Amino acid sequence: MPVWCQDEAGPYQAIPQAGVGRAPVGEPARLPHEYVRGGTAKLLTLFRPATGEVRAKGVTNAPNAVLHPWLQAELTEVLATLPPGTGAEEERPRPARWATWLGHEPTEALPPLRLLPIWDNLAGHLSWPIVRWLLHHGVMPLYTPISGSWLNLAESVQRILVRRALDGQHPRSQDDLIAWLDDTVAGWNANPTPFVWHGKRYERRQRARQRRLGGSPASQALPQLNAA
Repeated sequence: MPVWCQDEAGPYQAIPQAGVGRAPVGEPARLPHEYVRGGTAKLLTLFRPATGEVRAKGVTNAPNAVLHPWLQAELTEVLATLPPGTGAEEERPRPARWATWLGHEPTEALPPLRLLPIWDNLAGHLSWPIVRWLLHHGVMPLYTPISGSWLNLAESVQRILVRRALDGQHPRSQDDLIAWLDDTVAGWNANPTPFVWHGKRYERRQRARQRRLGGSPASQALPQLNAA
C-alpha cells in the first residue's frame, strides 16, 4: 500500500537568507543591507518516503482553491502508475481494506483502497469536497494528531529542500523563490534519497554513541540507573 505525505511549507520571504552560502574562493557573496520585502512564496509538497520521490510546486499562496486542484492532479498521476485494485474487500490484505482505517465498514460503495496520504489536521484538509474526492478515487487520508505534525515526513524533506534552495542566498522576488525551489526539487528527484528506519543516520548515531563510551565496541543493551 503506497504511503505519501503532503504538506505546505512556508511562507518564505524574498529577503537575504541566513545560512552557509556558496561562492568562489576569495569572492564571498555580498548581500545588501536594505531590508526590502520582495513578497513570499510557499512550497506545495507530496512526498513518498519509500522511494524519496517528491512532487512539489512553488506558489505565492496556498488556499484550498490552489491546494486542492494541485493535489487532485498529482494524485491522479500517481494512481495511474499503480495497479488497479482487484479482489473482494474481505480477501484483500488488512492494510488495503477500508475498515482497517475507518474503524468500520464503509457506509457507501467505494472503489478498492489504493493509496494512503498523510497530512496535517487542518480545516482545509477536512473539507468534505476534497475528502469525498479522495474516497471515491480509492485514497484514504490519514491525519496527524494535534501538535503531531512532526510525524509528517513531508516536513522533513521540505527542510532539506529549502536549505538547499535558499541558505545564504538573496531572492529578490517571488519569481526567484519559486524558480529556486522548483529547480531544487528537480535536482532532488534526479537522485532521490528514500527515508528508511534504521538507515545511515541511525547507524551514524550508534557509532557516535559507541565513541562516547571511550572507543569500546561494547554498549549497554538497556539504560542503567547510576547512583549519584
